[in-house]
Amino acid sequence: QVQLVESGGGLVQPGGSLRLSCAASGSIFSIYRMGWYRQAPGKQRELVAVITTPGFTNYADSVKGRFTISRDNAKNTVYLQMNSLKPEDTAVYYCNAVLGLDSGLDNKATYWGQGTQVTVSS
Repeated sequence: QVQLVESGGGLVQPGGSLRLSCAASGSIFSIYRMGWYRQAPGKQRELVAVITTPGFTNYADSVKGRFTISRDNAKNTVYLQMNSLKPEDTAVYYCNAVLGLDSGLDNKATYWGQGTQVTVSS
């Protein structure tokens, strides 16, 4: 089955940087979109950034200009470069992917990683 594995989280001071990685493995025919969500304690899970198959990107307003999403489709991997980190960026970050299981356009599914903790604190 398909698995998403995140890495790169940790503790960083305000103004610092982190780079998250998410690698998808398993029986994957195609990638429709991959991205990142985050959830802080007591808050709803929110979209951070998404990149689609044609390469279009979308960012939450709160991270525009600071975060950059990129991908390597050959490796089924998506990255999130996070710069100028703020305490309000503290959350569990989850990798998300919509993947095609075969050539049928309707045969696709959404997958989630286990999450990686990002803590921004002095």
